[in-house]
Amino acid sequence: MLSQSFVNLRTHTNYSLSEGMLTSNYIVDFCKEDMQPACAITDTSNLFGAFEFSEKLFSSGIKPIIGMQVNVYDKFFDGEHFELVLLAKSKKGYENLVIIANKVNKAINLNIHKKVNIDFLIEHKFGLIFLSGGYQNGYIGKPSFLGEKQICFERAKMLQSSLGSDFYIELQRSDIKETFIAEKEILSLSLELDIPIVATNDSYFENKNHFEAFEMLSLIEKSKTISSKSESSLSNQNYFKSRSEMISLFTDLPEAIQNTIIIAQKCSFCLKPKDLSLPRFVHPETGNEISILKKISKEGLERRLKENNILSDLDRVKIYNKRLNDELNIISKMGFSGYFLIVSDFVKWSKDNNIPVGPGRGSGAGSIVAWCIQITELDPIKWGLLFERFLNPERISMPDFDIDFCQDRRDEVINYIKNKYGHENVAQIITFGSLQARAAIRDVGRVLEMPYSQVDQIAKLIPANPSNPVTLSKALETQEELLKIKQENEEVSKLINLSLSIEGLNRHVSTHAAGIVIAEKKLDNIIPLYSEKEGDIPATQFNLKYIEKAGLVKFDILGLKTLTIISHTEKLIKKNNKDFRISEVNLSDEKVFSMLSEGNTIGVFQLESKGMQSALRGLKPDRFEDIIAVVALYRPGPMENIPSYINRKHGDENIVYMHERLSDILSETYGIFIYQEQVMQAAQVLANYSLSSADILRRAMGKKDKKEMEMQKENFIAGASKIGMKRSKAQEIFDQISAFAGYGFNKSHAAAYALIAYQCAWLKANYPHEFFASLMTYDTDNVEKISIFVNELKRMNIKVLPPCINLSFDQFSVEEMNNEKCIRYSLSSLKNVGNEAVKK
Repeated sequence: MLSQSFVNLRTHTNYSLSEGMLTSNYIVDFCKEDMQPACAITDTSNLFGAFEFSEKLFSSGIKPIIGMQVNVYDKFFDGEHFELVLLAKSKKGYENLVIIANKVNKAINLNIHKKVNIDFLIEHKFGLIFLSGGYQNGYIGKPSFLGEKQICFERAKMLQSSLGSDFYIELQRSDIKETFIAEKEILSLSLELDIPIVATNDSYFENKNHFEAFEMLSLIEKSKTISSKSESSLSNQNYFKSRSEMISLFTDLPEAIQNTIIIAQKCSFCLKPKDLSLPRFVHPETGNEISILKKISKEGLERRLKENNILSDLDRVKIYNKRLNDELNIISKMGFSGYFLIVSDFVKWSKDNNIPVGPGRGSGAGSIVAWCIQITELDPIKWGLLFERFLNPERISMPDFDIDFCQDRRDEVINYIKNKYGHENVAQIITFGSLQARAAIRDVGRVLEMPYSQVDQIAKLIPANPSNPVTLSKALETQEELLKIKQENEEVSKLINLSLSIEGLNRHVSTHAAGIVIAEKKLDNIIPLYSEKEGDIPATQFNLKYIEKAGLVKFDILGLKTLTIISHTEKLIKKNNKDFRISEVNLSDEKVFSMLSEGNTIGVFQLESKGMQSALRGLKPDRFEDIIAVVALYRPGPMENIPSYINRKHGDENIVYMHERLSDILSETYGIFIYQEQVMQAAQVLANYSLSSADILRRAMGKKDKKEMEMQKENFIAGASKIGMKRSKAQEIFDQISAFAGYGFNKSHAAAYALIAYQCAWLKANYPHEFFASLMTYDTDNVEKISIFVNELKRMNIKVLPPCINLSFDQFSVEEMNNEKCIRYSLSSLKNVGNEAVKK
């Protein structure tokens, strides 16, 4: 009998927020070890984890069953809700499950249980299996638990009539006495109506020992403490059970076990990665997307060359035209013409409507097509930026333009996109906030009613590193004092052990800082969506990784405060200089480089930290390329090269090239590898790589992929032999380049952000009053920064007038007082400004 198989059909993963503690990885490992052939995901009211679960189980040879636990209501109990479980048998069943998930998660107040009318479920029953729910909360089970036999009968008969053989009555066995009485009623009902039974165990955690942590999670969510805990409807039996445990539990009802296998056999749908589907670009021009992109790109190139006085240089014009044609051919072959057109359209719309847009961001600044169609503002040929770093024909992946917009007006851009492509075709991308080590300690400590000061002291023993959070287990390995307190204090040991159990679990949802998706069809017919407030743009229920696997394309619409500051400074300047444009300032202004060389960079984007100021004082930049380099170098790892860069620039250290062929590539950076693009170019000139294959080499070096690296090393050595390089020398150069590639920076991104930095520096050097009036207004909620700015203005002998209070936000200005130019900034961005804030 124990050799019989079994499938878990009731599984809550950690996407059942503040409920489930099971991860897809744990389920995969357990099912493989226990030889369970399939498993269902049935998170409460959502499909957040469905794609991840489906992909991980399928790739491990386990059949994934996609389902959801739903809270339903009907005419029998006014105001109450009961649970049903829905499992997708087919593609149509999954589509109906998505429709139900969208109904449940549309503009719901999070303080109210998400529920749906039973009639809506019946309306979308096709392709779905219904499970009746457990005894204490189930649609059929709970009335039997309460002795409401007639309601049980009517509900069961209605579902049987609607669903036929796709309706099963669940049997769940636990140590709660009342369930034995309820089971007799349920079995009697099953026999009377001839409805099949199925054995389930509503699983939330890994084993019995995790029940206390499971309860802790619930108390944290409800903001309760241990002394206010009410009796749970679940017990330590709600763990992910093995087939032998379930078979033993139902030895008297083997058909209940067998039906788990029958249900699994009925289910034949799982989510798999799809090809990307771009929305169709709507354009007044006639022709297909390829021809439209070619036309506007060539027109744009002519305009750019004219603006930059290049048209008369025929040799250079040929270089630009060749690069443009090469890029256009790659873009059209890869099917991304529409993507470029869509991005160009909303960027141009923003510029036409005076919404500040950044010059570029990320590797996209390396595309001359992007420059021609106004997505970016950097000439990639002039600054040595590579298209293949952005879009590689040998590594098929979606191009990804990250676009910075004025922070204040970013929503206008999103609204334009919604209006153009349809409100129902645009969504934000969901993200999941997890319980980090310090937060877990503090939350568990509060629930256990431990003194705040004691819990705070323990939490602070965990190193704080927001960019790379330290786990609690790692902290126990590295922080002796933390380990010592745990070993010596039983209460603290319990605190830490419980925190370890819940650390890393998904806790809440939010949205991606920039990403939106645009689809050709209505999104709620394609993927599950989630929204909290009526009128809000919904979010996808799948996160960024899985939304792309679902075939949807992400567009990044970022808000950058610095662009807003520059824009408002520009407006102030235009009051006296109507023709001023920040985009046209001279990139060789000696006044700017003199200021940077003195380290006077307070308020300058990317360059204002004390470490950066020190680097600039040593560097004494005198060209724009130096700013690009310092933006790329001032990071952990590359910082070690700053002294050499400075010394070589000033002739205090010899410039050495690993090979003479690298001199053209590395002369700009004095023989030092700084940029990822330089790694690619080195592979091209030394080992006969194409720039596309060199990008694959760069990625392998950056990821330290041992297997790929060995293969690439042999390719590199073979290529280098063609220029007469000895194997030992080629191997030595490969190893040295590999060391640099591990922390090389994307030059396209560095150049784009260096341009914004330079514009800030130019404004500070040439129009300090206007610049600081704008800067201080946008940082009025940061008292520490305002203090720094005031001190900087004192150093510059610039007077600051008392700020505007309770006036409109744009009433910051530059004013004359006693024939002296003064700054007045606005406090109106401070909400609920109190006397203390004003005094500060």
